This record gives sequence, structure tokens and C-alpha cells, in this order.
Amino acid sequence: MIDKKYIDEAGEQTLLNLSRYVLNEFVKNSINEFNESKLKSFQITEQLKQKLGVFVTLKKGEELRGCIGYILGENLVYKNVIENTINASSRDPRFRKVKPDELSGIDIEISIMTPLTKISSLDEITVGRDGLLLRKGWNSGLLLPQVPLEWGWDKKTYLEQLSKKAGLPADGYLDESAEIHRFSAQVFGEKSGA
Repeated sequence: MIDKKYIDEAGEQTLLNLSRYVLNEFVKNSINEFNESKLKSFQITEQLKQKLGVFVTLKKGEELRGCIGYILGENLVYKNVIENTINASSRDPRFRKVKPDELSGIDIEISIMTPLTKISSLDEITVGRDGLLLRKGWNSGLLLPQVPLEWGWDKKTYLEQLSKKAGLPADGYLDESAEIHRFSAQVFGEKSGA
């Protein structure tokens, strides 16, 4: 999905451990904010202080349980992971809040985003490499690069699903006023809930 890694394997593991810790603390203890003094046990290196967009996805088996993120890197990666872990577990409007008895069955996946690139032709899109953001007026929808692979979609189906996610008709992506941006993501996750 991405050629250049922004975070090395040790950094990936730190972010996954941090996300798991925050998820457990938030769900079990109903905290609303994460106290940064608890970060002492995590090795927050300079690479985790980059300003990059981050999505946190929670899955229960193969089923989506929550997914929230920031497209743009307006905050530090590790802070985005903290915020989006809390948000994915409690503020994704498609799902009820994660309950303590679900924690052991939930897997965490983190996507570190590259900057957006506006496309001028649908030929520029590569399924499996590119995540897509569609904007038309007040409507917008985003799908991460791994989504069409998980669902076995071809490019046309990917674009139709993106249009629907944006609240548009399936062919909304063809509208002249629609803007499509692509991005890649460094995606990593747990193998099973911890």
C-alpha cells in the first residue's frame, strides 16, 4: 500500500501497544481524556512525533467495530493514535460503544496516511495502493486503501462505494464538480485481541 515507511517496526509496535492500553483504559475505566503522564512506559521516539494523518480501525473478527481518523496530519502521530482509539471505540456513529467484555475479541489496525494528491483522471487510481477521498459540495467520503482489497472490489465498484459513502448516488464520482484525491497508507495491526 505504501512504498516509503514513515514508522519502523519498533514504532509500529509502540503505537499498537499504546492504542491497546488506551482502549483498555478508556473502556474499562470510562476515562474521557488520556493523561500523558502515563506515556512514560512507552518509547515515544521522534518518528512518532511526525505530523501525519492517522486512522484507527477496530475489528471484532472480520467485522468492523469502529473506524475514526484524521486525513491530515495536524497533530503528532502518537497523539492522533490516542484520540482516534478513543473515538473509534465510542464515537463512530455507526456502532455502539465498545464494552469491557468485548476487549479481548477486538483487534486494532492503524493506518498512517500520506498527504492527499488530487487526481485529474480515474486512470491514476490503483486499487490496493490508493485510498480515496471524494468531495462534492458539502458531501465527502473516504475509503482506506485496504478496503477494496478486503471486499474484493474492482475500480468501478470501489468508486461506486466511495460515492455512496459520501452520500451521493453510485455514479456521483463521475460528476464534473466532484473532486477525487488519492493517498497511500502504512497499515499495521494486531493479529488477535490482547
